[in-house]
Amino acid sequence: MAVSLKEPQDGDLGEVSEINVTPFIDVILVLLIIFMVAAPLSTVDVAVDLPVSNAQPQPRPDKPIFLTVKQDLSLALGNDTVAREQLQATLDRQTGSDREQRVFLRADGAVAYRELMEVMNSLRQAGYLKIALVGLEDTGQAGAAKP
Repeated sequence: MAVSLKEPQDGDLGEVSEINVTPFIDVILVLLIIFMVAAPLSTVDVAVDLPVSNAQPQPRPDKPIFLTVKQDLSLALGNDTVAREQLQATLDRQTGSDREQRVFLRADGAVAYRELMEVMNSLRQAGYLKIALVGLEDTGQAGAAKP
C-alpha cells in the first residue's frame, strides 16, 4: 500500500490507489539474469565415446533389412557386399521399392562417425528415412571386459 506525503488537508494521510511496479520489475530483472547465466550451462559440448545401449530390445520384423558398414568402409546388405553406387537399386530390389520399411544400420566399432553419417545420408537420398541403429545389448559385462 502506498501513501502520499503531501500535507494532509484534514490531518489524515490518504491512500494512493496506483500499483507500485518497481519491486515487480526488480524481481523480473533478477530472474532474467539468472536464466541468462544458467542457459549456457545446460548445453553439453563434451566429446564422448558412446557406451553400449541398455535400452530394451525392440521386436524385429520377420525379414529385417540389415545394412552393414564394415571396418574397411565397404557396405553389405544382408550377407552380400554392395557398392555404394548400387545401394539404392539393391535396396529397392530387396524391399520391392517399399521405402517405408525400416533399414537396420550397423557398423564396425572402428568406423568413424563421419563415415556412418555418409551412409545415413545415402539412405536418406535413396528415400529410406526409417533407419534403426543396431548396437550390442548391455549385459552388464561390458565394463568388466575392458582393462
